[in-house]
Amino acid sequence: MPRATSERFSRAHQPSAKSKASKSHGEPSSSSVRNPIFNTERFGQHILKNPSIAREIVEKANLRPTDKVLEVGPGTGNLTMLILEKAKHCTAVEMDPRMAAELTKRVQGKPEQRRLEIIIGDFVKADLPYFDACISNTPYQISSPLVFRLLSHRPLFRIAILMFQREFAMRLVAQPGSALWSRLSANVQLYAKVDHVMSVGRNNFRPPPNVESAVVRLVPLDPPPPVRFEEFDGLTRVIFSRRNKTVHASFQAKGVTEMLEKNWRTWCSEQNKVTENVRMKQKIDDILEETGYNESRAAKMDLNDILKLLSAFHDSDIHFA
Repeated sequence: MPRATSERFSRAHQPSAKSKASKSHGEPSSSSVRNPIFNTERFGQHILKNPSIAREIVEKANLRPTDKVLEVGPGTGNLTMLILEKAKHCTAVEMDPRMAAELTKRVQGKPEQRRLEIIIGDFVKADLPYFDACISNTPYQISSPLVFRLLSHRPLFRIAILMFQREFAMRLVAQPGSALWSRLSANVQLYAKVDHVMSVGRNNFRPPPNVESAVVRLVPLDPPPPVRFEEFDGLTRVIFSRRNKTVHASFQAKGVTEMLEKNWRTWCSEQNKVTENVRMKQKIDDILEETGYNESRAAKMDLNDILKLLSAFHDSDIHFA
């Protein structure tokens, strides 16, 4: 795996004879789905080739001339060049050195070259700079890590325009009671406002993916809610494990009671509280009964419901992380 670096990429790209013959303004040849130089499938990338779609995605970010933009998975730079038309600076994080070389070649000798920095490596592990906006044609396998890496980044950015597989995007924007409302939906919407902005057909990519895509707008809540993500995620992990079962049934799942008792004892120890014999299963049942969520189902619980339930457990010194 390439190591993330903040150094500007400047190594000259040496194309093959075949790629020299297929002058395509820095893009891989469309004559073959599997180009030996740009094996995008290796990193789950599909190059967006439709210029009108690319322009519309960048327009959705409402970029300002003073903005610093983070782009994830720039590929050959079709979105990058449009970003540089509108923003002050762009930092592009690219996993594939060959793609980075191609993007470098597109800006060499142009004014945009000084306003573009390319970080070669894994986005999840890279040191990210300050940025006002994020735009991403997201590699499939890092969709979830990308969202939560962005939401945990400080200082907060203003807006992100992100393209994902359609099913993943629809889970991000799903509402309580819908078929796609899930732990992912709740965890993301606790910290950000998420909207679906457009759908993108598979034929707009090279090579075409096997699924449709969609673009979402993600705006972090500022200030973020005073809730530890690990605690909220721990609770949603329990109740969404069987989203259509009752909350009471979810807490009866193997290992849940033992996990909560262990956490309770750890918390009491840290607070210098004397621990006594505890009937944790009974404590859990009492909390669910008192809050009225005993017969509720995660599939229909909204954020307020989940937060109230989390608060009730905390009031009894029971934690999920």
